[in-house]
Amino acid sequence: MRLDKFLAEAGLGSRKEVKQLIKKGQVTVNQQLEKSDKTQIDSEKDTIAFQGEVLHYQEFYYYLLHKPAGVVSATEDARDRTVMALFSMTDFRSDLFPVGRLDKDTEGLLLITNDGKLAHDLLSPKKHVEKEYFAEVRGVMMPEDQKRFVEGMPLDGEMTLPAELVIDETTEETSKVRIVLHEGKFHQVKRMVKACGKEVTYLKRIRMGKLTLPENLAKGSYRPLSEEELAILKG
Repeated sequence: MRLDKFLAEAGLGSRKEVKQLIKKGQVTVNQQLEKSDKTQIDSEKDTIAFQGEVLHYQEFYYYLLHKPAGVVSATEDARDRTVMALFSMTDFRSDLFPVGRLDKDTEGLLLITNDGKLAHDLLSPKKHVEKEYFAEVRGVMMPEDQKRFVEGMPLDGEMTLPAELVIDETTEETSKVRIVLHEGKFHQVKRMVKACGKEVTYLKRIRMGKLTLPENLAKGSYRPLSEEELAILKG
């Protein structure tokens, strides 16, 4: 790997900016001053330091974000604040992106990464990665609704995959439910509930695959995935 690429990946700036840092004599390779940005280094064996501080190379980053309502699941948007605006200057990287989308008014678990392969695996319809949601519903969900979810239902002429509807609580006018999907059609939870004659008034994703939203992660907060959590996702 070229030295300037390593420094850029380490978060010191753009390729153009790190070239200037190298020219100014602020970078050492194995304790030796290095003035060429084209120098080839081994990120696992060589010791690279900036102003005396050793840098560590990391190719992929994985964050678990508790998305709040009011922000959009995108890297940039002309009208709305994005989930990337929740990241600090220290953690923000231009190559990070959300894995899949949650509606603007939907809360919950959202994975942020720069690992395109993992994102593809998690979102691929062929993988059938489960996504579990908690929903508050205007209307009373019934056993016949559960049957429709299991059998699948047509949305815009296309049948949904079998899904699971768990009814946790009902009143005379409302329901609290959990819904497990194996795909990610546009507004799918809201549309399936609407097809049953009811309306979702609150929606929160609580699980993706075997990765669950931690109870102690506040809305709008994020943290790196642990090695155990990453292993669960990749497993």
